[in-house]
Amino acid sequence: MSAKRRRTPRDARRRSLGQNFLADQTEINRIVRTVDPQRDDLIVEVGAGRGALTIPLARTGARVIAVEKDPVWARRLREKVRQAGLSDRIEIVCADFRTMKWPTDTYRVVANPPFGLTTALFERLFDIPENGPVRADLLVQLEVARKRSAVPPTTLRSAAWAPWWTFELGPTVPRTAFRPMPRVDAAVLTVRRRDRAVLPEWLAPRLRELLRPGWDPRP
Repeated sequence: MSAKRRRTPRDARRRSLGQNFLADQTEINRIVRTVDPQRDDLIVEVGAGRGALTIPLARTGARVIAVEKDPVWARRLREKVRQAGLSDRIEIVCADFRTMKWPTDTYRVVANPPFGLTTALFERLFDIPENGPVRADLLVQLEVARKRSAVPPTTLRSAAWAPWWTFELGPTVPRTAFRPMPRVDAAVLTVRRRDRAVLPEWLAPRLRELLRPGWDPRP
């Protein structure tokens, strides 16, 4: 009988940070096509990890702010970017998206967040529309992508975001595309800022509580 593999510091970081990295090049290419970055778009990439999306996004001509909380992977990604000759297109930021400052210029978001932090990312991006992106392409659990893209909204959070944002279900990404492999499939959820908001932005922070009394007791 083989000895049980001893956990490494990398294993511990993966568990504590919920890291599941994209590893399937076919799926990576498909996601980049879905994102459809335009030259000189400013893209904040949350959960950059190994740079599976970072490098391809920058090679389209987009400017990328790659956010990675893990200092080890941030350091490795910085070296990978240097070797790729893309240091003028990519800025590496070692930070937690929950506390970092977002750009003041018009920006987009691409994210492969830990599944356990999906709601926190949504709240940071969409609770205050005036500070949010013009578009976000988020790689999240398939069930979450289906729930958030339902029309009409089926949850209180989705209903509170709907006056300012549209949610569209994109391609499914099988769990086999990740390393380590998660237990469930994922999907791209594309969120766009409405050209004409249904309600004024000042109402956004209060809308969820205003809707709650008449809403079913669901999240």
